Amino acid sequence: MFLAFYQSPIGHLVIKATESGICSISLRTKESEETELQNDHTSQCIAELQAYFSGKLQSFSVKTDLEDMTDYSKQVLQEVSDIPYGRTQSYLDIALKMGDKNAVRAVGNANRKNPIPIIIPCHRVIGSNGSLVGYVYGLDKKQALLAHESPQSYALQGDLFS
Repeated sequence: MFLAFYQSPIGHLVIKATESGICSISLRTKESEETELQNDHTSQCIAELQAYFSGKLQSFSVKTDLEDMTDYSKQVLQEVSDIPYGRTQSYLDIALKMGDKNAVRAVGNANRKNPIPIIIPCHRVIGSNGSLVGYVYGLDKKQALLAHESPQSYALQGDLFS
């Protein structure tokens, strides 16, 4: 397992990778005592996160490793990955794209298990009524990421997020 750290605008990120790609990004409240052991995937991930947070990158290309996820969860996360930068979709939108309007809860569960937030932009998934719901890092971080990606659009939608 490879390990790297990145101090992002939303907090201290711990990035884990296998030989195949990034397998986990988690937010820590304090710096980790673990020792970094980087590989090409972690180095690329940090470079892309720096570019994303500086406003120079809208789409990640770093390889990911979702081997431990179910096929259904992988399909949901692929749909989530296809949500354009600065845009949002609801859990219902994703369920409909997957062909089952009754799968909203299953989509939410798969999204909740996303091991690679930000890279797989689960922060772009909102409630059908436009409300911010569920985010592994907390709704304040979800709100910050949405505002980062689309400050003008976000300002226009401000009532939805208060």
